[in-house]
Amino acid sequence: MKSPSILAVDDQSIFLFLLENHLREKGFTPLTASSATEALSILEKQHVDLIISDLMMPDMDGLQLTEKVKSLYPSLPIIVITAHGSVESAVTAMRRGAFDYLEKPYDPDDLQITIQRALSYTHAIRENEQITGMLRERFTFQSIVTVNPAMKQVLELASKVVSSPQTTIAIYGESGCGKEVVARAIHYAGKGLPGSFIAVNCAAIPENLLESELFGHVRGAFTGADRDREGKFSAAKGGTLLLDEIGDMPLPLQAKLLRVIQERVFEKIGTNTPVPAECRVIVTTNRNLADLVAAGSFREDLYHRINVFPLSIPPLRERKEDIPLLCEHVLAKLRQHLGKPLHGISPETMDAMLAYHWPGNVRELRNSMERAAILTDNGMIDPDHLGIHHSPASGRACPAEGNTVSYELSIPYDELSLEALTGQIMEITLERCRGNKSKAAKLLHVTRKAYYRT
Repeated sequence: MKSPSILAVDDQSIFLFLLENHLREKGFTPLTASSATEALSILEKQHVDLIISDLMMPDMDGLQLTEKVKSLYPSLPIIVITAHGSVESAVTAMRRGAFDYLEKPYDPDDLQITIQRALSYTHAIRENEQITGMLRERFTFQSIVTVNPAMKQVLELASKVVSSPQTTIAIYGESGCGKEVVARAIHYAGKGLPGSFIAVNCAAIPENLLESELFGHVRGAFTGADRDREGKFSAAKGGTLLLDEIGDMPLPLQAKLLRVIQERVFEKIGTNTPVPAECRVIVTTNRNLADLVAAGSFREDLYHRINVFPLSIPPLRERKEDIPLLCEHVLAKLRQHLGKPLHGISPETMDAMLAYHWPGNVRELRNSMERAAILTDNGMIDPDHLGIHHSPASGRACPAEGNTVSYELSIPYDELSLEALTGQIMEITLERCRGNKSKAAKLLHVTRKAYYRT
């Protein structure tokens, strides 16, 4: 393994000589420069893992060099060493991007510890950049498979808001329809946001813990707070904070969130010191927030504040033309993941999938495909492999064999009509018959052509 290369910069030859020998003895590859100008020239020609620079130099001092290097190589750490130590110069060095600050004469052990910390920092930064690059390739608008006009419009609108990180985005849609996928695409498309994507499920965290989870706390703020803790707003600095299931956030906390979104500051529990909220905020929900406002369980002012840029993702049953594309997309990933030949989906299987209601949306389709891919022995997915006709997740009973047939229908009030009721009964019946239109028509005592007209 190649040893880390460290560039030592000092206009005094004796110190440069001693530092070079120290680095070589510790197993590093030392490079030397007697001026900041020479150091910049070296950086143009070869890779460097760390810079150790003197503070006081004639042509360009260590602070100016730090500022210049950081503008060209943001992840390259710099340790500043000087015989003219002061609190002011230390603070200035750190503000301009120095990783750490040591005074001459430095303790060799202290220098070694500082070097190792700086190299570990560099490794973590570069590893994070690699992971971020991989995620940026994975979560793109182009990776979201759709030919549905409504879904295409959602993605087009989402791509336009990428350049406005201060705008709060509200993504609506049923569970499993891809709200977080769209949120991640927005985050990773925003190249100006190098920070992390942090997701918080507001429904999964107890009310008494959610505030601390979001804003953090200081030691002694409440019983059990034995140390300071950073919240998710701090962790998402420079990135995106996703507040999933915002409709389940307790009312008292909604008031505090409103202030954060309005004023772009928050306070840790136990302190009155405002902290800047430097992240994009995206909220998601599978509930109708307007109805929650009317019921008094969601603040109207917060609703209007987060609803600046709403995106509504259609459920899978309303974009069934995407099902063949989604199936092939999932199959391609499963071939690689499972390491087995998956030839495709039989016509009967596709008929069943197109007829199914998909209450769990894309997530349910993906899970069904994974189950089917595991069960198939010949590489062809058949209806029995999917298991969708046994799915209890729809919350709607299918017609039962025997003397009694039971249906549970769910239609929005403003869409209620005889045609809608009839259509949903026919759809559920077809699900029960696993896509067999002849059998479904026989059960409902209608002609098979009736199903082709729906």
